Amino acid sequence: MDGIVSDSDTITLNVDGMTCTSCEDNVRGALMAVSGVISADVSHTSSTAVINSQGVERNALSTAVRIVGYTVDGMGLEFNWKDVSVWKTSAYNTMWCLIGCSIGDFGTIAAFQFIFTDSGWSTMSIMLLAMLNGLLTSIALETLILAKQIGLSEGFKVAIGMSLISMISMESAMNIVDYLLTGGAMLTWWVMPIMLLAGFITPWPYNYWRLKKYGKACH
Repeated sequence: MDGIVSDSDTITLNVDGMTCTSCEDNVRGALMAVSGVISADVSHTSSTAVINSQGVERNALSTAVRIVGYTVDGMGLEFNWKDVSVWKTSAYNTMWCLIGCSIGDFGTIAAFQFIFTDSGWSTMSIMLLAMLNGLLTSIALETLILAKQIGLSEGFKVAIGMSLISMISMESAMNIVDYLLTGGAMLTWWVMPIMLLAGFITPWPYNYWRLKKYGKACH
């Protein structure tokens, strides 16, 4: 029920969308910002938030969590495209995904462009390999980041659960731009910024939608 709770009452929320300790910090910060909240014990492993509060409605706590991009009891905020905080968060997540993808993608193209110049591989084959390696390095980077927080094994499980739609659209955008501007499988000083821009913009709206509607980050 969403009625007024008594002093020092304890409320437990079922929070979906948390994948790491950073998510826990986001939820905890949102709850502690609610007037009347005394403490908030948040766990991404059990998908719960246990709140001690004085005179705070459950609905107020649920709304605070939903505002920062997570779902409570299977429900998020009514979807819209006007949430500045979600745009910022999704941009940050997209940036990290782009960094991971571009390491493998650019590294593969550079290897065939400057080292394995007589490999006999077709342009399309090189670009497909670049896309695959981009996906792998993005997952590897996320695993390393999360390993410091939740351990290597758990970090890998979270990393492979990242949005493939986001990463594939990012990789496709970068390589299509490369193909249209250079003929493909070629890096120049001027094409790389354009590739990165296309790789960022293409999945960003989808990442916003996924975070806003389901509380799930792409990265």
